[in-house]
Amino acid sequence: MIKQNVFTGFLTGIAANIAGVLLYITLLSNAEIDTTLKNAVENDYLGKIIALGAILNFLPFFVFLKKKQNYHARGVLLATVCVAVAVAIFKFF
Repeated sequence: MIKQNVFTGFLTGIAANIAGVLLYITLLSNAEIDTTLKNAVENDYLGKIIALGAILNFLPFFVFLKKKQNYHARGVLLATVCVAVAVAIFKFF
């Protein structure tokens, strides 16, 4: 049961991160989503966009904590750490 709760939180964290990236691009970019992502890869700022998208992870994290679903919150935190490690690997290699 604990593993399932952490996994659910992890998926929620990844989904929130993706939603944050899409929301950021939609609100602050004049170009289409695919064009913005291609430009981000070409100009080496994709990691910054992903990191800004991770800000949206605060919402499910604190909702889970308020509902006393600590293992779900732990999964969101795990997703955030995994995204940070992936961005660091993408940036340096």
